[in-house]
Amino acid sequence: MIRVVWVSVLGLFVLAGCGADGEPVRPSVNTGIGISGDGVDVYGGVGLSKGPFNIHLGF
Repeated sequence: MIRVVWVSVLGLFVLAGCGADGEPVRPSVNTGIGISGDGVDVYGGVGLSKGPFNIHLGF
């Protein structure tokens, strides 16, 4: 599972590098840990935005 996440993140950064001409592509990463009565939750996501278009992959 961790390998899939890292390959996905690497792929998104490679994709972001393709937008070198024109408007810049802005990558984003967010992560977090939540504690509730049911236990501990780990969450996060990676995304790219260019102009009005946004792509986000959460896990």
